[in-house]
Amino acid sequence: MADMEAFREAVTAWAAGGPGDPARELAERLPVRTAVLLEGPSDAAAVNALAGSRGRDLAAEGVCVLPMGGAMSVARFAGLLGPSGLGIRLTGLCDERERGFYERGWARAGAGAEQEFFVCVADLEEELIRTLGVTRVEALVEAEGDLRALQIFLRQPAQQGRPPQQQLRRFLGTKKGRKIHYGRALVEALGPDRVPAPLDDLLACL
Repeated sequence: MADMEAFREAVTAWAAGGPGDPARELAERLPVRTAVLLEGPSDAAAVNALAGSRGRDLAAEGVCVLPMGGAMSVARFAGLLGPSGLGIRLTGLCDERERGFYERGWARAGAGAEQEFFVCVADLEEELIRTLGVTRVEALVEAEGDLRALQIFLRQPAQQGRPPQQQLRRFLGTKKGRKIHYGRALVEALGPDRVPAPLDDLLACL
């Protein structure tokens, strides 16, 4: 939905120091009822892909899926959007190592326990690779036309001796846009009953 994209852009500009009126006006007009605060665009691609696979249009439901450009920005975004700001319900998805940023951001924004977020063990890519299995992910990489790139990557000295799951996870971050592409592709390869718990629980709460 174009209007939700406009709201997302307005909030991002506001968080960067721009005016808040465009975001306020769009929040009232749409209306926006929930903001999903995510670390980056690959997480957003995965969330939107799972929603689409289940026949849901999050934007039409008043849900803004919002990549922040890093977990350290969560306090700023939560403050603008949550109870102390626009009063929009907050949720999100983060890595275990970033849990503290989210907890502090939620507390600063005055978000109560009912406004929860969900935590991946390492990150969402690791959750997806572990769920699908190395063989399935390698087959998917081949189907997506990236097998030669993966083979070259695996010959690098730094990758020798690493577990295959770690190698694949690192490979997804080696080229701009690859994590975003596979954030969607890995989710689309999941069976309906094989969705990693943090991602499944996030969508269920929306």
